[in-house]
Amino acid sequence: MSRTARERMVERQIAGRGVKDPAVLKAMRVVPREEFVPADLRNLAYEDSPLSIGEGQTISQPYVVAVMLEAASLRPTNRVLDVGTGSGYAAAVASRIVSQVYTIERHASLAREAHARFERLGYTNIATRIGDGSKGWPDAAPFDAIVVAASAEKVPEALKNQLAMGGRLVIPVEADLRFQRLLRIERIGENTFEETDLGPVLFVPLISGG
Repeated sequence: MSRTARERMVERQIAGRGVKDPAVLKAMRVVPREEFVPADLRNLAYEDSPLSIGEGQTISQPYVVAVMLEAASLRPTNRVLDVGTGSGYAAAVASRIVSQVYTIERHASLAREAHARFERLGYTNIATRIGDGSKGWPDAAPFDAIVVAASAEKVPEALKNQLAMGGRLVIPVEADLRFQRLLRIERIGENTFEETDLGPVLFVPLISGG
């Protein structure tokens, strides 16, 4: 039943709304989203909406995860930093596409639960850390792609500096008090970045410190 629900989710909510990257579509067909939501919400796992996972955090709606990973232009040899692990779903999907995922979460309970899920599902190419995601993961940098699942007041310089040449940062940024914009930032030179606005989104805030 869950396999059928995943296929329906991909066809209607993701491919049906314009996501074309075959690697992203394939990965979302194989990662069991029901494993990444609380037990009492499993019947809603494949709905087109975010769901609460505790600690004031959410698992993003499937379409948003797909859009962000497509924008990150993931390739099999890539090393990816996932900021804001949450349930671990986005990191899990990315891990089915790339060689290595590093994921960081400031809430210890969420990080530990996500790590346990990765182990249970056999996703051995994901490293998990508890910490301040706005500072990235310096000792594992540079990254071919960085995907941030929380909205920043401005793009953290630490994350831009941890991009490899040609690397892509996908991050929601507050446009004003009411709106956020999803940005794709590509490093095209040592101190040169190209920015693309991918449209409005709504995420929990990226909290620095702690």
